[in-house]
Amino acid sequence: MQESVIDGARHGGGPRAPLQESRDPRAGTHAAPWLAGVAAAFTLAHLLLVAPGLGLGWDETVYVSQVSRQAPAAFFSAPRARGITFLVAPVTLLTSSVLALRVYLAVLAGCGLFLALWAWRRLLPPSLLAVAGALFASLWVTLFYAGQAMPNLWVAYGALAATGCFLRAARDPGDRWAVAGIGAGVAFAGLMRPTDAVWLALPLAVAAVAMRAWRWPLLLTVLAAGVAAGCAEWVIEAQTRYGGLMARLERASEIQGRLGWYLAVDDHARALGGRTLCRPCDVPWRHPAAALWFFALPLLVAGGVWRALRERRHGTEMVVACAVGLSLALPYLFTVGYAAPRFLLPAYALLALPVAGCLLGLCRRRGAAAGAVALALVAHLAVQYRVVDGVADRVRRDTRDLTRIAAALHARGVRPPCVVSGEDAIRVAFRTGCASRQPGGHDGSITPRGLAELARDRPVAVLVSGAAQPPAHARGWPVHRLPDLGRLTGYRAYVAGVKPSDASRTEPVSPTRTS
Repeated sequence: MQESVIDGARHGGGPRAPLQESRDPRAGTHAAPWLAGVAAAFTLAHLLLVAPGLGLGWDETVYVSQVSRQAPAAFFSAPRARGITFLVAPVTLLTSSVLALRVYLAVLAGCGLFLALWAWRRLLPPSLLAVAGALFASLWVTLFYAGQAMPNLWVAYGALAATGCFLRAARDPGDRWAVAGIGAGVAFAGLMRPTDAVWLALPLAVAAVAMRAWRWPLLLTVLAAGVAAGCAEWVIEAQTRYGGLMARLERASEIQGRLGWYLAVDDHARALGGRTLCRPCDVPWRHPAAALWFFALPLLVAGGVWRALRERRHGTEMVVACAVGLSLALPYLFTVGYAAPRFLLPAYALLALPVAGCLLGLCRRRGAAAGAVALALVAHLAVQYRVVDGVADRVRRDTRDLTRIAAALHARGVRPPCVVSGEDAIRVAFRTGCASRQPGGHDGSITPRGLAELARDRPVAVLVSGAAQPPAHARGWPVHRLPDLGRLTGYRAYVAGVKPSDASRTEPVSPTRTS
């Protein structure tokens, strides 16, 4: 293989003609079966192991409710972007079936994995791409979010595809599809999470200049256009709803606990034990084995990059993939004061490439090294399965609890049009067919007085758990016990605005009783 662009720039004094990659017309043919097999296995694994019985989570409910006929839209806070809402709209506008949504998203996730890896088919061997895809897809966090209405996996696909297309365009001026792919990948990431698109474009812009890539001004223009296109809706909404872009950024920072300097690496390691959100993450570290791969990741990435540079094969690809992956990870590791494993999915997708290169290099040595790699991978897969099974089981239990809670509220006359407020109001309200409104906090969208006034012409329920007292405006309302919801024990609803004929049972209970 020819020397890399980086090597050429180092030895040459000025800009060089672009290096032409060997455009093997059979490259796509060779890669397609490998990548299709990985993508299909990924989709099937999610549908068989995760999707059955999995209801909508809290964040999912917010995104889905924007385009669902099941209930009024939940409050949409400043950090959120509407990309995932647009993605789920074709299903949620037609049916309220969560299973249909899971199948739709899982199939799209498999297709997305295939397309993101396909962008690299002229850059890396099919075997390496397949191993990288399998490593990424086998992580519990990837497998769990394959069918979730959440944006991070889709940012990962956009980042992986944009980086592959960037390297192709930098090498081959005739690859017009690659230039278009850069803009599309960055724009897609921006539509899902605008700030991630910025962190994606920055290292690619630096690489375009550092590599002295062919037509680097064009590449910079395409990157800028991709960011602008992807973030346009978010910026326009900032102007119309928040009083400007800076005001929305300030509000988003406040909701996320004020962005600043934090060391959240240990929080992310703890969260890998099965926590979808670790905020605050001052919890015991009960499952350190689930994070062993996380600590091995820097060594494997370094090994993959070192091997590629030493052998002068795919060195540029590995360096750029590593740089973009680190750029996408650093904000979540050092500027956000809490952890969610899904935040690092875009970084994992890109870092899987040098990791795959490192593992394949070790396996080629055969003997003890290959055996050790095989045993480590088997153990890794076993841990990932155990974690994803535990996470999915916890969500299934919540789903069953929420179904019982919605039935209990219906029995007490809380039916559309209705309003639910209080603890975990968003998920309960959506399943009950009600609007969710909070008089305070990050999702504050109504005053206590306004909530009390709504109870004059429709059912209003305020949810409270444990020893907590209801807000002042609801203290005189009849209280009804509800099934517990996960760790929320003593769950109960203070209900007003219900006509006697609408309630099949109105058994009041003491506020201190538990269900």
